[in-house]
Amino acid sequence: MTLFGERRAALIRTAAAAELPAALSELTDAWLAERFDTEAAECGLAGAPEGSANGAGTGVSLVAVGGYGRSELCPGSDIDLLLLHDGRESLLEGGGALGDGSHGGNLADRLWYPIWDEKLKLGHAVRSLTGTLDLAASDIDTATALVDARHLAGDEALTARLIEGVEADWRDNASGRLDELQRAVSRRHNQSGEVAFLLEPDLKTGRGGLRDAHAIRWARLAGAELPDADTERLAEAYQTLLRARVELHRTTGLRSDVLSADDQDAVAQRLGAIDADAFMAEIAQAGRIIAFLSDQLWSSVARQQAEFAAPEVDIAGLSVRDGELVIDGDPAADVVLVLHAAVQSARAGIPISRASLDKLAERQAPFPDPWPHGARALFVELLSCGHKAIGVIETLDYFDVWTRVLPEWAPNRNRPQRSRYHRFTVDRHLLEAVSEAARFTHRVARPDLLVMGALLHDIGKGYPGDHTQAGMRLAGPIARRCGWSSEDADTLVRLVQHHLLLTDVATRRDLDDPLTVATVARAAQTPEFLELLAVMTEADCLATGPMAWGEWTSNLVTALVEMTTEHMSGADQAPPGHRRLLTQKVVELMAAGEVALRAEDDVLTVVAPDERGLFSRAAGVLALRGLDVLQADAYSSPAGMAVSSFRIVPPDTPVDWDRVTFDVRRSLRGHLALEARIAERARVYRRRRALSATRAATSVTFDAESATGATIVEVRTEDHIGVLYKVTRVLAEMGLDIRSAKIQTLANEVVDSFYVVGPDGPVIDEAHQREVELALRHALA
Repeated sequence: MTLFGERRAALIRTAAAAELPAALSELTDAWLAERFDTEAAECGLAGAPEGSANGAGTGVSLVAVGGYGRSELCPGSDIDLLLLHDGRESLLEGGGALGDGSHGGNLADRLWYPIWDEKLKLGHAVRSLTGTLDLAASDIDTATALVDARHLAGDEALTARLIEGVEADWRDNASGRLDELQRAVSRRHNQSGEVAFLLEPDLKTGRGGLRDAHAIRWARLAGAELPDADTERLAEAYQTLLRARVELHRTTGLRSDVLSADDQDAVAQRLGAIDADAFMAEIAQAGRIIAFLSDQLWSSVARQQAEFAAPEVDIAGLSVRDGELVIDGDPAADVVLVLHAAVQSARAGIPISRASLDKLAERQAPFPDPWPHGARALFVELLSCGHKAIGVIETLDYFDVWTRVLPEWAPNRNRPQRSRYHRFTVDRHLLEAVSEAARFTHRVARPDLLVMGALLHDIGKGYPGDHTQAGMRLAGPIARRCGWSSEDADTLVRLVQHHLLLTDVATRRDLDDPLTVATVARAAQTPEFLELLAVMTEADCLATGPMAWGEWTSNLVTALVEMTTEHMSGADQAPPGHRRLLTQKVVELMAAGEVALRAEDDVLTVVAPDERGLFSRAAGVLALRGLDVLQADAYSSPAGMAVSSFRIVPPDTPVDWDRVTFDVRRSLRGHLALEARIAERARVYRRRRALSATRAATSVTFDAESATGATIVEVRTEDHIGVLYKVTRVLAEMGLDIRSAKIQTLANEVVDSFYVVGPDGPVIDEAHQREVELALRHALA
């Protein structure tokens, strides 16, 4: 390792996060300046003295641009360099040939190759002054990189001419630059999501990230205005994200700017945070500040560049001026004025003015108990605005006004969630759920309870203990304070209580078991409540993320709701003991008494003489072929035949069902070394996933009360190749027959439920349960 490499490595190991970017930039500056002087002399460029009659100096300079130009090198940052010349390209030419081990050749080669030898990521260009200015005039990315240009070595006057030219062009074309910047900001936000509300934010390019702060700076150079009072808040928020980026690079040794859940604990510890949740709350708050100030700036730019047709606002105390909603009244005297303003802002899509927001922050009084007349209707109207309401509510929350309407909100602000299911922090998840619910209000008789239930369903997450129990304690008083009747308040409490019921039951219980439907019907009590719960469940899952609501979950929940509705009406269509698995074709195959395999779309059906381990062997083949099981079902007939059905997760490429069925037949005959082959595949798979730091604990539970004629064995464990095979093999070895199964994978965790019958009947005694659990834990260790 070179001396520079040793010093760089030592600096990265020891420097504080706040000091490292500048210190790393300074170290790199000195190294590159020394190399430039040495290599320029070798190329014969040292003879033209700076300050000569024409001011040309050597005619060549080395310039830092982009993040390096800002002296903000993080451990994984690119070294962005421009080798600038005055138009005489022959100045850069030197003797020697590349590949001789000495990096001979022109000056550029002599400079770039040592950087690559240090294993650093280099962004480089060689351009004339005229060519660089022409490119900057036509390309916004080049222009923004050069706005941050800084002289490193060589002809300082030449670099100064570059910086002056870029700044002059930036000022002279301010309007066009602002348009290009705003379009770039919008594209980036659509691609990278939000720093404040995503659980795994992109610290650099996300909305509210470092790049937004850069864009604010560039826009201000083009004449856009940001109040001086906001400059300090912007700088503090920026430093919070920059320190996190430094530690993320240092922790992972990678260049990624996405703060993944796996890395948050380590980064938080390095930065001295209490824990990862506290650290992520700081990140969220910093992202909020930058995003808000960015929105304010670009909204101001838009108003300056466009003429607004001011909509009429027929509400005392409100008016529209210069494209903004202005609160003329006194929010201390009229406590409900803030809801009038919020509804108007969301409905018309016009922002509340900064002066009005400052007025609300200073003078808005807390809402009384009970709320004034008309406040609840306005609150519901705001929630019913859907996605348009999110920005308005979050702006009020930024100014600590939303919590004067709903004080129970405060503990959920910026609160992360330790769930691979979720995309958003708790506060944004609740607003996203409301937004989704607002799309479905036509499907329920009580839209007001739907949107309010969506707002409250997870509000207990900011409080100690089980979030559902905490939410139930909060929901009733909130509802009554808002002005709902005691009966409606009880409905909202029950919506919070059962907000996970339908997905939990649909994905983890046997829908063909009459007790399953009866349990849901008992909890719902009425068709009207079931209707509300079903729509709120869909809204909640859609707001959670793509893992929470796909075709499989949607179909299961829909089927459960339909069956429960029929049960409540007394019109159950399926007779007791009916199983949808037993289609006419399956019954015919079982009657034939031979092995038969059918593969249709994403379902494999195996019919064979009943014997212990049949289910696990078929599951093992699917694992061996890299197919993930989504749902499984099984049935054994009194005549000694068994059927197992597996619905797989559709893979990216078509399934070779001929190969799969061939291997299943081999496994049924005992001609396939399943355990050994799966173990080998698992070793390869583990190597590919070695960077994942998150592990899921194994748990085993038994439930003999929620099933008809069976005991439910629920296994939670870390996902890996062959986990279903291992579990079902153990169940078979322990004398348990699988009647049906529900297989669910949540990121790196599986939650598998098996309806089993033991050798002595449906109830598994405690001693047998302990042995089964011991065997499962051993197999999954």
